[in-house]
Amino acid sequence: AREMGFVFQTYNLLPVLTGVENVELPMLVGGVRPSVARKRAQEAIEMVGVGEWARHRPAEMSGGQRQRFTIARALATKPAIVWADEPTGALDTETSSGIMELMVQLNRQNAQTFVWVTHSEEVGALAQRLIRMRDGQIVSDTKEAPAHLDGAPLVPAAATALD
Repeated sequence: AREMGFVFQTYNLLPVLTGVENVELPMLVGGVRPSVARKRAQEAIEMVGVGEWARHRPAEMSGGQRQRFTIARALATKPAIVWADEPTGALDTETSSGIMELMVQLNRQNAQTFVWVTHSEEVGALAQRLIRMRDGQIVSDTKEAPAHLDGAPLVPAAATALD
């Protein structure tokens, strides 16, 4: 589990903890020193654009803010693979684009693999491998050149993770 990050559609943030505490919790449970966990949590929170909400509890946040804390929690552990269920479902178009751009950038720079479950054609267009399902059955499985946000190629690990 240390090599995997999870973005849950239902957020799964603990209501008694602040945003930064929710993000650092998996690292603390995994034995990361508190000072290191706090630093990595704050860096991830800034990456997803909710730094000003770090000291707030989930009940004080919008759905989109909670979603970004969930993404920050998955990224802060620096996993090799991130499993994301509707990672942009609660986000507006501009924020969604920024989050997807971040994930594509992390794929390129850190060779992190992202597996997205989504209904969004825009998110699907960024994938190197696209598996479509209908009524619980796989109806297509294609490897395509993704629609890059800036034209730079993605790291092949994302395309081959499910091979």
